Amino acid sequence: MDEKAAVTSLAALAQDARLRVFRALVGAGPAGMTPGALSAMLDIPNSTLSFHLKELVHAGLVSAEREGRNLHYRPAIARMNDLLAYLTDHCCMGQPCSPRGAKRRASC
Repeated sequence: MDEKAAVTSLAALAQDARLRVFRALVGAGPAGMTPGALSAMLDIPNSTLSFHLKELVHAGLVSAEREGRNLHYRPAIARMNDLLAYLTDHCCMGQPCSPRGAKRRASC
């Protein structure tokens, strides 16, 4: 991931509703969610949710796929992992930096 892509991704996540939407989609995994399910889960009006989903799609963090009459939004796990790798690439000068005994989460 280059700097411009990282900035675009971070800018998309730098808004509370979009961050909540993205986290919900990551929680749903590859199955994704419909806008109706997201709206009900997060208590975000459909028109507002549509705007936020469009921003996340534009940033490449979410994909949209039509399934019949519904749209399904799915997290772009590879893009998320690329962003995390970009952010931690030079962490602690290449040395392990997690506290002793701390468990590290596995990537998806």
